[in-house]
Amino acid sequence: MRVAMDPFRLLLISLAGWLNQRQQEALDHLQEENRVLREQLGGKRLRFSDDQRRRLAVRANKLGWRMLHELTPIVTPATLLAWHRRLIARKYDGSRQRGPGRARVLEEIRRLVIRMSRENRDWGYRSPWSARQSGPP
Repeated sequence: MRVAMDPFRLLLISLAGWLNQRQQEALDHLQEENRVLREQLGGKRLRFSDDQRRRLAVRANKLGWRMLHELTPIVTPATLLAWHRRLIARKYDGSRQRGPGRARVLEEIRRLVIRMSRENRDWGYRSPWSARQSGPP
């Protein structure tokens, strides 16, 4: 039994095919534009700002490795994905929240430790040299 195509489905399928064709033509144009720009640059190295790297990396990650190899990006797919990995690593790096160095000891605790050490000279470790100086035990 064959299902008849209603006019709405036919129109929807035609529209989807037309939109897909237009998108493919736009991609082909952008790829050719990239090739022309690369030819004009020659062997010169491009310099990107951090914001430009971030934008390219986010878009590249959405496309994935296979699609990036099919396209002709300005930067190699490996570089784009490495930028994205660094971006994610920086996002979850907690070094900005930590202060540098060890936390300060409160002045009151410091004074108390010094007072206790002065009052109790016998406390603590004695080196073998200090034992010889003071005589037999």
